[in-house]
Amino acid sequence: MSGCCGPTAVEPEPGTQAARPADLPVVVIGAGPVGLAAAAHLAERGLGFVVLEAGDQAGASVARWGHVRVFSPWKYDIDAAARRLLEATGWTAPDPEWLPTGAELIEDYLAPLAGLFGDKVRFGAKVTAISRVGYDRVRTNGRDQAPFLIRLADGGELHARAVIDASGTYTTPNVLGASGLPAHGEGEAADLIDHALPDVLGADRDRYAGKHVLVVGAGHSAATTLLALAQLDGTTITWAIRAGSASRAYGGGDADALPARGALGTRLHAHVESGRIRLVTGFFTHAVERHGERVRVISRAPSGAEQAVTADRVVAATGYRPDHSIAGELRLDLDPVLGSTRALAPLIDPNAHSCGTVPPHGAAELAHPEDGYYAIGVKSYGRAPTFLLATGYEQARSVAAALAGDWEAARDVRLELPETGVCSSSLAEAQEQRVGLATGIGGGLLSTPLPLADVSASRAGGCCG
Repeated sequence: MSGCCGPTAVEPEPGTQAARPADLPVVVIGAGPVGLAAAAHLAERGLGFVVLEAGDQAGASVARWGHVRVFSPWKYDIDAAARRLLEATGWTAPDPEWLPTGAELIEDYLAPLAGLFGDKVRFGAKVTAISRVGYDRVRTNGRDQAPFLIRLADGGELHARAVIDASGTYTTPNVLGASGLPAHGEGEAADLIDHALPDVLGADRDRYAGKHVLVVGAGHSAATTLLALAQLDGTTITWAIRAGSASRAYGGGDADALPARGALGTRLHAHVESGRIRLVTGFFTHAVERHGERVRVISRAPSGAEQAVTADRVVAATGYRPDHSIAGELRLDLDPVLGSTRALAPLIDPNAHSCGTVPPHGAAELAHPEDGYYAIGVKSYGRAPTFLLATGYEQARSVAAALAGDWEAARDVRLELPETGVCSSSLAEAQEQRVGLATGIGGGLLSTPLPLADVSASRAGGCCG
């Protein structure tokens, strides 16, 4: 049958599909903390699943910042369903008061959890596209009854009843350019520009020791790198930010609900005050010029005023953005500003919200017109930097409940958020004496709270002020 511009949608013939959607597994993309939490909740509800991880291990992106110590202790870094499943096998949780590194997070939690799921977790399985079997984005009739089609980089394909995309944003960092576009010449100098959280005191030490390093960015990732660089004798450090002041980057200091995060800002401020770190404000990266083995980074402010810094290496700690290209054939309702769902955007808009003023949200706010597809974790927040790991775990729980048809549980979303200024910094200080300053990654990806304030769906609380 033909329409005016081509064939109309035709119902698939009986028996042409490999299986009915209800008989297929849920595909979870990403074996990081939130993806494996989703698997744990699906397992508890008896739903079949497959986890596809592009890397060669659980927490492959976490491994890239394995040297970094997170802000929150173990007791807040473990998803509730994952804990129940692991403890049933005799697993013992690490010291609940310890602040783990990324490497410890993998070794003591993510790897055992992935191992519990056996061959349901597939490594080296990079997803390149998601669609519906027999349906491109335009076709409607019968669409909701068609399985999802997941295509892999090796040419393999899987069918699924639903897709939970927890692939994160770590592999898609923001560009160095201040206007959201690559700075002129940024690509030509790429070998002299590193992205956030290099292992300054470990594997990457030779890149920075005795060099002049420019760090661009005002988040926790930038602060982490700056403090590490300050420990290298003979290394000159310049820190460039767009704002006119670094007060926001310094954070709450002693009043911060996360002591390790407060200590981070306090020590960074001290290094700037002492002159160990040179702070350049009002810096809007516009162009990058390579001069042999050095690089000149030029700022052009909205007023037209220019300034420049010449350095040996640049660390672009400018944040991350989601890549929705794999879902190009799905019907997504993305906010034009943040790239989150349209329903979630006003709840997480960084122009209006800090981490603690984000209201509870779950499957209802994460849903797209493409029934059965959910992006969760930091990817769900688009370009908003206010994400907390605790939020991702609650998203996983809510989405698993929705896929099980338990919408009462799916809608009963709760968040536990930190109350600023009510905890002692003794935990962070004690651990620093043993292993050094605790730091964390930008965007609060693992910045779950110390003291907790329950926030139900009917009220929101403040965590950052």
